[in-house]
Amino acid sequence: MLELEYLTDGGGQLKAVVVPIGIWNKLFVKKDASIEELSESMENYAMNKAMDEAKSTPLLSREEALAYMEA
Repeated sequence: MLELEYLTDGGGQLKAVVVPIGIWNKLFVKKDASIEELSESMENYAMNKAMDEAKSTPLLSREEALAYMEA
């Protein structure tokens, strides 16, 4: 399981997230990436992780999926 660290200010408000360097390097190959590129890379990473996790979960029928979403 991925363990992120969170940085807070003196009042306990979240200010930043510390991402392990191995993941950072997988996400961002370019050193001078724009905010849009960073955002897209994080989105792609999260989508790939979700798709990988979905491979190991049982598939539901349409009716089961609808019932699950309504619960």
